[in-house]
Amino acid sequence: MKAWIVRQPGPISTGPLALVERDVPEPGPGELLVRVAACGVCRTDLHLAEGDLPPRRPETTPGHEVVGEVAAVGPDVRQFAVGDRVGIAWLRGTCGTCPYCRRGAENLCPRSVYTGWDADGGYAEYALISEDYAYPIPAGWNDVDAAPLLCAGVIGYRALKLAQLPPGGRLGVYGFGASAHLAAQIALAQGATVHVLTRSSAARRLALDLGAASTGDPHAGPPEPLDSAILFAPAGELVPVALAALDRGGTLAIAGIHLTDVPPLRYEQHLFYEKTVRSVTANTREDGREFLALADRVRPRVAVTPYPLTAADRALGDLAGGRVRGVAVLVP
Repeated sequence: MKAWIVRQPGPISTGPLALVERDVPEPGPGELLVRVAACGVCRTDLHLAEGDLPPRRPETTPGHEVVGEVAAVGPDVRQFAVGDRVGIAWLRGTCGTCPYCRRGAENLCPRSVYTGWDADGGYAEYALISEDYAYPIPAGWNDVDAAPLLCAGVIGYRALKLAQLPPGGRLGVYGFGASAHLAAQIALAQGATVHVLTRSSAARRLALDLGAASTGDPHAGPPEPLDSAILFAPAGELVPVALAALDRGGTLAIAGIHLTDVPPLRYEQHLFYEKTVRSVTANTREDGREFLALADRVRPRVAVTPYPLTAADRALGDLAGGRVRGVAVLVP
């Protein structure tokens, strides 16, 4: 099968990925072999390729927004059968016994493992996943539109929950890529007023088209104080900017797995009046199930830019250069 690997992490312009031929893997006990129909391109994949996320194993295949068909099952599989359509997401395994897992916070499990980081992901024609970490895909979604739901959608949904947006509240969204454009639509469907702060003129047009109340440059600030904000851009310099835009008692959720350094904060300007800063770490399987059910009801519009599997390096380059509208999706 064709598969991309991270051969030598470095700037995307240096070609850190290589397209290789590999044997189709065999599913082990409790595992599914999935024939990949679509795989979303996530900024986390870019961080892995460029070395912002240190590789956990050599020559890993990235990709953790996978939709495909079960091609074979290993021994003892009970939840899925050959021919079922399933999704593979970022969270791939947890210990199930630590204090975090026992209290329902498996996303904080110290022994958690991740698709496309600890094990090969979906930048390939086939991928493996434990049936306990696979998701049934709602029937009303096509493969390409469903793929971004599995990370961009789920992480945006968790960030929205942690941002503690009150009913009918004012939400600021900093950065407007794959995850942000889905989270904004969920917030709008729940009655929020959404202000999008991004440098990209194309992203601003998309935000207005999806129903945002306003768009603007992050440093210019929103037209009114915010009850909640989500920082999707991996730019630490925007943390004080977003905090200054919060109203009293507001919450900022930082959604990225990687963030540049945060500059010094001034207590009165950025933190006083009971403002809260929260990071977002992966997601739980319950988050995934909740979001897929919610997305099936709300039907957010997924802005997709498709690429053939053989152009994964170009897709990551376009993502790095801000040239992707919505979500890039690889299609074998």
